[in-house]
Amino acid sequence: MHVLILGGTTEARALAGLLHGETGVRVTSSLAGRVASPRLPAGEVRIGGFGGVEGLAAWLREHAVDAVIDATHPFAERISFNAAGAAATAHVPLLALRRPGWVPVDGDDWHPVASLEEAAGALDGLGDRVFLTTGRMGLAAFADCPQWFLVRSVDAPDTPVPARTELLLDRGPFTLAGERELLARHRIDVVVTKDSGGAATSPKLTAAREAGLPVVVVRRPPVPEGVPTAATPEEAAAWVATR
Repeated sequence: MHVLILGGTTEARALAGLLHGETGVRVTSSLAGRVASPRLPAGEVRIGGFGGVEGLAAWLREHAVDAVIDATHPFAERISFNAAGAAATAHVPLLALRRPGWVPVDGDDWHPVASLEEAAGALDGLGDRVFLTTGRMGLAAFADCPQWFLVRSVDAPDTPVPARTELLLDRGPFTLAGERELLARHRIDVVVTKDSGGAATSPKLTAAREAGLPVVVVRRPPVPEGVPTAATPEEAAAWVATR
């Protein structure tokens, strides 16, 4: 059985580790190639795009893929919809592995928005010093903002950034103590994040709550209609076992 994991996330690596070495299971993980030095999963790895729906469908047929698991980042909307279209075209079963989203608790001051552009517009009146943790790909949405930004990302951005920007290259998981210190040292007024879910980057939310800071949260896009989901790598591995 050949399983294609569309990956790059912690959950994708964990799933590849669970499936790799299972009798009769061949695992190929596909990474988008947007991170310069990705953490590689167990099993076979390919890096780069497929060329849209038709390209992915052709790859599934050519490599005799029996099941696809979309374990990409919750905000990788394009590849998720491409995967749904390609799996339907190639008649290959598809599962979406999605970590649960974050849920606000007492004391949180969250400002939900639908997009990075809305997040940029929501900053007016919330503060002048912004901790921006949405990754490097969408920084252009904030390029014209007058606020000062601390931008944290794995790799340096190659798109326009706000005029007043300090870049922090770092990779999670992050600790609560570290996030507390970062917010205090940079005198942060407001945090901007995507609802990525998971524990690796959630300490910033706790640190913001403790400091009484507002958090602008970009809501995640929906999974393509009709695609079943799993919340954990273990659930996804159990789904594979039923194929």
